Amino acid sequence: MYRLRGVLLPGEDTVELFVDGDGILVEEPIAGAETLVDGGWIVPGLVDAHCHVGLGPDGPVDLEEADAQARRDRDAGALLLRDCGSPVDTSALQARDDLPEIIRAGRHLARPKRYIPGLAIDADDPALLPDLVAEQAAVGDGWVKLVGDWIDRGVGDLAPLWPDDVLRAAIDAAHAAGARVTAHVFGTDALPGLIGAGIDCIEHGTGLTDDLIAQMAQRGTALVPTLINVDTFPAIADSASRYPTYAAHMRELHAGAHDVVRRAVEAGVPVFAGTDAGGGIAHGRIADEIRALAAAGHTDALGAASWNARAWLGRPAPHPGLPADLVVYRTDPRSDLAALDTPALVMLRGRVVAA
Repeated sequence: MYRLRGVLLPGEDTVELFVDGDGILVEEPIAGAETLVDGGWIVPGLVDAHCHVGLGPDGPVDLEEADAQARRDRDAGALLLRDCGSPVDTSALQARDDLPEIIRAGRHLARPKRYIPGLAIDADDPALLPDLVAEQAAVGDGWVKLVGDWIDRGVGDLAPLWPDDVLRAAIDAAHAAGARVTAHVFGTDALPGLIGAGIDCIEHGTGLTDDLIAQMAQRGTALVPTLINVDTFPAIADSASRYPTYAAHMRELHAGAHDVVRRAVEAGVPVFAGTDAGGGIAHGRIADEIRALAAAGHTDALGAASWNARAWLGRPAPHPGLPADLVVYRTDPRSDLAALDTPALVMLRGRVVAA
């Protein structure tokens, strides 16, 4: 049984929190509770809203490595992970009390030769997408992941994968099944069809224009820009010399990525923090993404990786009766972003996992 005293963000008041022997926050003080924190800034567990548990630099990994990935995220304070597509069934990790909560989106859905080999379920006929979406909605945790655009080698540049009418039918199928839909999109051309079809979230979104941002704001469509992954765009361009138009396009998208985030935030688009960990980005880098959002002009970068992201994903703020998922910092992490690298305490389900 524990006691924590500090400023519970996003509020400004000093509070006392008590955690019972089952790891649950309780309203009444607990006599004899061990004081873990007596001063500091208490943050609802951080959220990595775009990562891939089960995916490594060389493709799918075994469950042992997936476990290690989740622990790296946990130790960095990310206690809620939205897994945006994994070729590995990581549902066994969801039963683990010592790992972050994982919200799984099942497998990516793409077209043949239009995504990273071996990661997606490919639709030979785009008309199959609604059925595939329904299947993934049934095996995931309320999310389905589409590949919205990718390089078309016949065109030599990014191009959409799906016709607009198919997208409308697919997103309707997901919503009918109680699932939300998100999509990987780098360029601009795929975005009107996805947003118009009622998609719930855009990943990356580096090609967003002012008109599309306005539509997202009006519809409540979220954006997870994955800025530390976008920083790999120049290297992708360097490796794509056979496709000079595509390479130039990727460099252009990289150059404008921070401005896209700033304009989206100013327009009222919900913008959340996601690292795209897995593949080329190491797990455990949520602090880097928060700092990147702040540098881009996000006015509540910490909230985008904590209380606001948790609300978006249906995980309420800490209150009596809920498991204690908390991260504590010695200085105010809103003004001292360097503090995010060294949490004084990480508490997962009421148990201390790092201090």
